[in-house]
This record gives sequence, structure tokens and C-alpha cells, in this order.
Amino acid sequence: MFGNSLDLGAKRDFMSAFMFFVAHLMVLVGVSTVLVHFLGMVGVVEGGGSFFAGGETYSLIGSLFVLWLGGSVLAKRGLTSDTMSIIIVMIGLYLAWTSGAILGLVPIALLTTISK
Repeated sequence: MFGNSLDLGAKRDFMSAFMFFVAHLMVLVGVSTVLVHFLGMVGVVEGGGSFFAGGETYSLIGSLFVLWLGGSVLAKRGLTSDTMSIIIVMIGLYLAWTSGAILGLVPIALLTTISK
């Protein structure tokens, strides 16, 4: 169902970029919820809340995910030397840190529409 949506190296049109956004948002919600649950069981973080409610733990996990995803897209598409693409990833990281991972994934999804 999400086979092409999870491919980091493919060039996309707007609708495919939207599906990329939705697929990776679902992955992020699942991974961060399970991670915070297990970290709460161990006693590392205070559990509670949900991904959509925010919180500093979810912001940290979301920002790291956006940074990893943006770096992976740059590496797969061969854009690591393109300054504009790196700036787009940094904008996504800034938005993920300040506003939330949902908004931070938008520039990364738009990055997949840019030609080499």
C-alpha cells in the first residue's frame, strides 16, 4: 500500500509528496508512541500524553526523525552538495523543533519534488 511512498530516492509530484508525508507521519506516530511508552516503563521519561498533544519528549523524537529523514532523502537523491536542499532540511528541523513534527515533515515532503 505504501511501497512507493516509503521510497526515499524517488522524485514525486505534489500528490505523491502528500502520500509521502502521510506515510512517514504514520511511521513517526507509531515509533514515537512506542518509544515513549517503553522509555516511560523504564523510568527514563515521564509517560503520558500523546503524539498530537506535543511535549518535549515528542518534540525531541520528532526532530530527530525529521533530521534523519531529511538526511536520508538528501543522500538517496544525491543532493548532499546542494545548498538549497540542505537549507530546506534545516528549515524542516527548525519547524519540527519549534512547531511540531507534523509541520517539520512538510519541507521534507516538498524536498522530494525537487529535481536533481
